[in-house]
Formats: sequence, C-alpha cells, structure tokens
Amino acid sequence: MKIQRLTDELSIRRQLADGTEQQLQAVKEIIEAVRAEGDAALLRFAKKWDKAELSALKVTQEEIRQAAERFDPQLLADLTEAAQNIRSYHEGQQQQGYRHDRADGSYVAQRVTPIESAGLYVPGGTAAYPSSVLMNVIPAQVAGVGRIVVTSPPDSDGNLSDGVLVAAHILGIDELYKTGGAQAIAALAYGTETIRPVDKITGPGNIFVALAKREVNGDVAIDMIAGPSEIAIIADDSAYADEVAADLLSQAEHDPLASAVLLTESRALAEQVAAQVASQVATLPREAIAAASIRDHGAIYVADSRAELINAANQLAPEHLEIMTEDAEAVAEQIDHAGAIFIGRYSSEPIGDYFAGTNHVLPTNSTARFSSALSVYDFVKRTSIVHYSEQAWRENQEKIARLARLEGLEAHARAVESRAWKKESQS
Repeated sequence: MKIQRLTDELSIRRQLADGTEQQLQAVKEIIEAVRAEGDAALLRFAKKWDKAELSALKVTQEEIRQAAERFDPQLLADLTEAAQNIRSYHEGQQQQGYRHDRADGSYVAQRVTPIESAGLYVPGGTAAYPSSVLMNVIPAQVAGVGRIVVTSPPDSDGNLSDGVLVAAHILGIDELYKTGGAQAIAALAYGTETIRPVDKITGPGNIFVALAKREVNGDVAIDMIAGPSEIAIIADDSAYADEVAADLLSQAEHDPLASAVLLTESRALAEQVAAQVASQVATLPREAIAAASIRDHGAIYVADSRAELINAANQLAPEHLEIMTEDAEAVAEQIDHAGAIFIGRYSSEPIGDYFAGTNHVLPTNSTARFSSALSVYDFVKRTSIVHYSEQAWRENQEKIARLARLEGLEAHARAVESRAWKKESQS
C-alpha cells in the first residue's frame, strides 16, 4: 500500500459512479425492453448474461424446501441467530405517530404507516449474499410492509444460491424471483406478467443496477445509489498491524473499485500494515480483486496529530469507519460523518456485516455526510394531519390570507376567506 503524508485534501476522494455513456444507454434499452416485453425480456436477458435457461421466473416452494433440507444445520442456526440480532436492533427504530391538541379545539398530527410493497435486490454474480436478504427484508418486516419481493440473479443452472433461499425461508418470504441486473430493477418498478410492481426498491448492486435505480427513481422510490465498498481505519500504536491489514482487506476483496484507507500518526504502524497487507493479500481466494483494490484505491496516510486524523475521517465520510486506538470511544464521539462506526479492537467490520444487528446497507462515496444506513425509516411514510376548529379559523384566517397575498396567491387567500362569506350569508 502507498504510504503518504496526510494533506488537507485527501486524494482518495472519488465521485459517484455515473457510468459510461454506453452503460447508461444499455440500461435505458434494458428498461424499455422489460416495459415492452415483460417476462420474455427477463428470460432473454437471463440467457444472455446469466447463461441460464429459465422455464419460470418465480422460485417455487419446493426449491426453497429442498435448499433448507440440504443446508448445513450449523449455518442455518447461525443465520437464524443473525436474523434475530438484526430484528432486535431494528425493532428499536419503530416510530409512533403523534397528535398536538390545542386549546381552541384544533389539532395537528402525524400518522406513520408502512409502504404497501417493497422490492429488495440481492446481488449475485461473483458471490452470493444471504446476509443481504436479512438486511433488506427485516427492516421492511419490522416496518409492517405488506408485500415483500426479493430478486436475485440466477446461476448458470437457473438456481438461486442455497444461502439466499434459506435466508428467505427463515424470514418467511415466498415471493422470490430469478432475475438480476438492470432488468430486475425495471421489473420491480414497472411490473411484468409474473412480477407485480412495487412502491420502493432497495438493495445494492453493480453499476448497471445503480444506473437502473437512478433511471426509475421518481416512478418508484429507491433507497440510495450505492457505490463500491469502503473502509477507513483510525489506528495508533496500540493496534496490531496484522489485524488492521485483515480488516482493510475485508473490504478490498469485494470489488476492484473498493477503497481501503488507514489513518494513523504512527509511521511504524503504517509500515507494518503495508507489509501485512502485501503478505495477506497473496493468500486470499479473491486475491486478484483485493490486490487491484489495494493498488488503485488503497492508501495509508500518516498525520502529525489526532485532530488531523479525525478531520480526515470526517472528510472521507466513509461507509465503514473502524477506530482502533487506546481512546477509541472518545475518538468516536468526534466523528460526524460515517455510515457505520466500529469501536475498539474486537469490533471488526464484518461483525456489522453479519451479526451485530446493525444494517450493512450503508451510504458510500462520502454520502454519509447527508444519508444513513437502510432502516425501518426507509419503509414507512409520515402523513401530516390538520384539523382546524371554527375558533382557530376565526382567529387566524385574516393572517393566513395576508400571507397568501404576500406571495401573490389570491386563490389561496380566497379559499380561506370563503368560509367567512358563507358564515355571513347564513347569518
């Protein structure tokens, strides 16, 4: 890894991936094909890109049952416990509406209700992600979403991975479809003969999925445009170099575009971590991916002070931020921008990916400056309610009319005043 002095502007900062003109055009064509042809387009694209000859898009209950029967019992127990942890955490996010009553008999209120349907995208391709099923489905269930749909690309045999099927089985999800990429997003947004459209689409994916979500946004709600995975680590001499290196590589193995950054005041630790990364990456099954990530988007920054490290972390606003210092809790208190913060030696980032209960669908590309992890809040809507009494209207209608005329909106003013005219004519 490159070791360099920390400057005011971090060279590692990247822009949101907009895709090439060719990728964007391809996504638009895929969306139009799905809207025009429905299932036929999905089946054709499965054959073209997934090399899968599908006779049906929907996963059968028999497929789910067989996957559960052949699944390793210990892994089943582990996934079940992880699901319980995730559910327990997200239940703390449940919101109640409220009502403010006023002395004049009027009230204002807010009602919180779940969206009716959600489509949850689970990536496939280079790896299968049952954890993504848990992370997307559980907050939707806690929110009370009535219809939950999961889509994921099939393998060349036309199957979803056993892990994905078993995760869905644990959660009681029976509406699963074998379709991925931009075509899956189009199907969820606009519907086909088999897949009914949904109100919101969540879940990460490759550049084609991200571009498709951007294209359908507005016709359907989306959670975020996710970019490549990121990890930043603030560490001092109390940290172990091999552990820091392992945590950096935990994200580098996701994608050649993933970024892994160490922020430290210790030149000695920086050199030790660089050596450990070089040694460990060579032993990984996904060595080529991790090595490319480290080479192109990895860096070690050495600063003169703790304040510089904290400022740099807030500049990065990383998806994942680990703090491996003697005063980790105090450092964490000074972090304003991060998708998720992992405090202390034993809080390795993968713990959040799988088991702690927090959600691993997180903002990337510095969008943690203004956005948050996927949560129950993403699956509910809040409705404002106004009930004005006659007394409140009488006391305030002239004020409201004046404010409307201030903005040049005469019809607004007359709408409020019209009640007065009726009252006078009736008296």
